[in-house]
Formats: sequence, C-alpha cells, structure tokens
Amino acid sequence: MHIEFLVEEPSAEEVLKRIIPRLFYKEIIYRILTHQGKKDLLSKLPCRLKGYSRWIPKNYRIVILVDRDNENCHTLKSALEQAALISGLTTKSSVQTHEPFQILNRLAIEEIEAWFFGDVQALNSAFPRVPETLGRKAKYRNPDAISGGTKEALEKVFQSYGYYKTGMPRIEVAKKVSSFMNPSINKSKSFQTFKDGIEKLQLRN
Repeated sequence: MHIEFLVEEPSAEEVLKRIIPRLFYKEIIYRILTHQGKKDLLSKLPCRLKGYSRWIPKNYRIVILVDRDNENCHTLKSALEQAALISGLTTKSSVQTHEPFQILNRLAIEEIEAWFFGDVQALNSAFPRVPETLGRKAKYRNPDAISGGTKEALEKVFQSYGYYKTGMPRIEVAKKVSSFMNPSINKSKSFQTFKDGIEKLQLRN
C-alpha cells in the first residue's frame, strides 16, 4: 500500500513522520506533500486530485489533513469531499460501510496543537516543566474545545512554565512532542477520528 498524505504546513508533516509508524499495521510506503498553508492546499486540491484520478494505481490511497482553525467544521469537510467527488475519486464518507475508498479527509480541531494537548504525557516528556496534571484543568480537559486557538493556548502554557518566551517555534515543538505521542491514549477527539479513519483505510483495502 502507498499512502499520499497532503498537509497544509511543515509542523503537520513532522507529526505524521513520527506517528505514521505507530498507526499502520500493514507494510506501507508513504509520501508527505506539504503546502504553504491551508489556502495553498485548498486552492491546489481540485487540480491535484484530478491529476491523481488519471493515473492512481489500485494500491494508492490519499489522506488529506487540514486544521479547522475558526472555520465551520461541516463547511470545510464538505469542500474537501466535493473536491474529491468532482475528481471521480471515492472518499470514506461517500461509500457504504466496509467498502474500500481512495481518499480520507480529516480535520485537526482547531489546530494540530490540540493533538498535543490530547497527550499531556508526551508534552511532559518533551518539556518536563509542563506538569502531567495539566490535562486535569478544566480549560484543557477537552483539547478540541479550547477556545482562541490551540496554537496560542499552547504557547501560553509553554511561556508560563519558562519555555519559548519570545515565541513558540511550531516545527520544533511538533518534532519534540510527536516523538513521545501515544496514539492509543490521545484525548483529542479529532485525533481519534483521524486514527479511526486510518484503521478503516487499512481494513477496507
């Protein structure tokens, strides 16, 4: 199986490079295509998918991962689904249960940093001054419900514990935290939805 991952920016790439081996039980070959932000990915997506549809082999699958940010979840997911269907490719949402699909569309809510809040043990392992009890605080109990941007929230957490006083480097943080992430315990619903989609992709193909 060959998987093409389409992501919007480098920090998402760094996360996937480290967690992909923990999510696949089948032997796979993969490539990560990184864009210059979500706008760049979405603008190129229709042409890219049409290109895939002309030559994609049976053993190829495509996983698209974007941050929801402050957009409407259903509107953004619908745009991703529509781009796939216009190209003639099947998505997980467009087929019946147990049928194979070519494209998996997934959102990180609000941003991929929510996945880090979902695994406080990984945060603590990468940055020991961040306490393991952080996830018990009401504000961080539901990572996907953190308001005002999960990137900004994580930056404030780091600064409150003496890290990155002049600003949080997303790529560096993504590398460090994802190195310790355990997919089975992550409390982010959007991460578990991503994980569930990856599992079904393997089961149905």
